[in-house]
Amino acid sequence: MRPILLLAFLLTAAPALDASDFQAGTARRNITPQIPFWLSGYAARTNPAARVNHDLWAKALALQDRSGTRVVIVTTDLIGLPHEISTAAANQLRDRFLLPRANILFNSSHTHAGPVVWPNLRVMFDLNPADQAAALAYAHRLADTLAEVASDALTRLEPARLKYGLGQASFAINRRQPASDGVRIGENPAGPVDHDVPVLRIEHPHGPLRAVLFGYACHNTTLVGHNYEIDGDYAGAAQRALEQDHPGTTALFLMLCGGDQNPNPRGTFQLAEQHGKTLAAAVSATLHRNLEPVDPSLQAAFSQIRLEFAPHSRETFETEAQSDHVFRQRRARLMLDAYDRGDPVRSVAYPVQAIRLGANLALLGLGGEVVVDYGLELKKEFGCNRLVVAGYCNEVMCYLPNVRILREGGYEPVDSMIYYGQPGPFTDSVEATLLEAARSTLSQAGFEPAPPTSP
Repeated sequence: MRPILLLAFLLTAAPALDASDFQAGTARRNITPQIPFWLSGYAARTNPAARVNHDLWAKALALQDRSGTRVVIVTTDLIGLPHEISTAAANQLRDRFLLPRANILFNSSHTHAGPVVWPNLRVMFDLNPADQAAALAYAHRLADTLAEVASDALTRLEPARLKYGLGQASFAINRRQPASDGVRIGENPAGPVDHDVPVLRIEHPHGPLRAVLFGYACHNTTLVGHNYEIDGDYAGAAQRALEQDHPGTTALFLMLCGGDQNPNPRGTFQLAEQHGKTLAAAVSATLHRNLEPVDPSLQAAFSQIRLEFAPHSRETFETEAQSDHVFRQRRARLMLDAYDRGDPVRSVAYPVQAIRLGANLALLGLGGEVVVDYGLELKKEFGCNRLVVAGYCNEVMCYLPNVRILREGGYEPVDSMIYYGQPGPFTDSVEATLLEAARSTLSQAGFEPAPPTSP
C-alpha cells in the first residue's frame, strides 16, 4: 500500500477525539471563615459562631463548546453575594480570560449557618470594630477566592459529555401560612411548591462521572436562629453525600426559586443531614436514568434592569427613625442618608442572566430571593424539562415577590426589606417587568418558549 494511502487508512480507522464534545473543568476552594465569626440570616442572634460543624465551599464548573465559547458557574455555601463581590470577581475573570459578564454565573445556597458577607443584610448587624474588620477582610478575600476557583476550573478543561434529567424531592413546603392578621412564616401545605430536582451530569467521554450540577427550590433554613455553628445546611449535606457515593466527583448545588419555601421539618443538624440525603438520593436516582444528551453548544446573555419601589417620602423615614424597633431605626438612617445626598432610593438594579446549553436546555439566573411562582410560571412557558430557573444568582439584594404575594403582604414582600436596607415593597410592576426581562434575556441567548403541543 502506498504511504499516502496507508496514512489515510490509519487516520480513518483510528478512534479520534470527537471535536463536537464539550470541554469541562471543575475546582473548589474552602471559604470557611476563621471563628469566632458572625453568622448571617437570622436577626435574633446575639453572638458570633463558636464552632465549625462542616466546612463551606466555593465550587466552579467551567464549560467550553466546540466553537470555543466558555462559561463558568460558581456555586457558594453562603447566604448571598452582594453586587460589590460578584462584580469584583467577574472583572478579574474578564481581565484574565476575556470572559464576558454574561458567561460568568454566581449562585449562593442561602445557608443561614454561614458567615456575614458584607454588606449583604447589613441592617441585621451592629458589629464592634474587630468584628467589622473581620467581616470586611472576609468580603475582600472572598472576591479574590471566587475569581481563583473559577480560574482553576477554566484552566482544567478536558473532554466531557453532558446529559440532563429531572428528579423529585418533596421536603420543601410553602412557608407563607395564612393567619387572622395576614400572612406569617409557618407551613402552608396548600401553597405553591416546586419539587423538581434538575440534574446535569458531566462525564468523561467514555462514561465515568466527573461532576454533577443539581438544584432545588427551598431555603437552607433547616438550622434555625438558635444555631451558632457554621454549616452548609441540607445543600451542604447533599453535596457531601453525593461526593462520598461517587468518589472523585465534584457536586455543585444551585439554589432555585425558593424564596417562600422552607424545609419541613426543621430545627436540628440531624434533619439537615436527612434532607441532604433525601436530595442526594433523588440526584443519584436521576443520574442512573436514561438522560438526555446535551448538544455541545453554548450561548449566554446578561441584562440589568431596574425594579421600582413603592413611593415614599423623607417623612416616612423620619417617623421610622423614632421607632423602638432597632432594625427599623437602622433602615431609616440608611434611607435618610440617601435623601441627604439628594439621591433617595426609588429603584434597585436587578441582574438577569441566561445560559443556553445545546438546543433544548437553558439555565436562567435571577438575582435576589425569588419566590417559587416565578420558576413555576417560566417553566410552564418554556418547558419544565428544558429550563432551570435559579434565584440567588450574582447578587442577593432583597426578596422578589410576585403581585399575588405583594397584595397578601407579610415577611417576603414587606418586612424583609428592613433587613436588606431597602425602602419598602416594590410596585405591582415588579412581576411583569421581571418576567419580560427573563423572556428577553433567554431570547438573546437563543432560547425560545417550547412549541405548543398538539391537542
